[in-house]
Amino acid sequence: MQESKAEPQTARATSLRDVASIALFLAAFGGAWQVIYLLGVLPQTSLPSPVFVARSFADLIVGGELGLSIAVTMGRLVAGFAIAIIIGGVVGLAMVRFRDFGRTMSSFSVGLQSFPSIAWVPFTILLIGFNDFGILFVLVISSVFSVMLSTYSGIRNIPPIYLRAAQNMGASGFMLFRHVMFPAATPSFIIGVRQAWSFAWHALIGAEILISLVGLGHILSVGREFLNMGWIMATMIVIFIIGMVVDKVLFYKLEERIRSRWGLNQHLE
Repeated sequence: MQESKAEPQTARATSLRDVASIALFLAAFGGAWQVIYLLGVLPQTSLPSPVFVARSFADLIVGGELGLSIAVTMGRLVAGFAIAIIIGGVVGLAMVRFRDFGRTMSSFSVGLQSFPSIAWVPFTILLIGFNDFGILFVLVISSVFSVMLSTYSGIRNIPPIYLRAAQNMGASGFMLFRHVMFPAATPSFIIGVRQAWSFAWHALIGAEILISLVGLGHILSVGREFLNMGWIMATMIVIFIIGMVVDKVLFYKLEERIRSRWGLNQHLE
């Protein structure tokens, strides 16, 4: 009972420390930004003041561009990332099932995973055109290989003793996969999905800059065309905040919960 009560208190204390660390970092960053602005190290057109960026942020909110852009961008992200997870997971399992296919596809995937996502955009424009399907293609092709490799390596790296012990107790087929292989491979899979999310987020913003007529990337493109650094920096801050919140609130907590469930955090104590 004491351990069960202590765990939520520890989690809350950790969350408060994280919030305090982030707040301290943002305060230091904002202070350094203001000092550099006052010193005139860079022209005001290149580095506007925090107050000017805050006004640009307010203008984007009042005009409705920011809310619409966030909604469209997040909708594309959810749809494309879900497709990448499904395709990557299925192909990863097929790579495990068929060894020759797995060896060939793993080398192929590593090469394509290192391929810059922005390099897919000209190919996509000529192949698909300036539409949402093109943006989704860039997002999926940039993140699917990370999911594929994490599924493949996670299952292949399961300690053989786990499988032998389960088989000696009568587990086989789907029961073996459901109760042994899947739990053992889940931490590696979550790490791969977390990495894939980062690839997908980068690819989506880059594709929106060059392809989309609405979205956070489009605001960056408009700000560049009209030399509006306030819009650009305000949008960059929004992109940073969304990326940080999704990683810390969703993927980090999910990974920690899985590691705690399977006793993996004990090695770090």
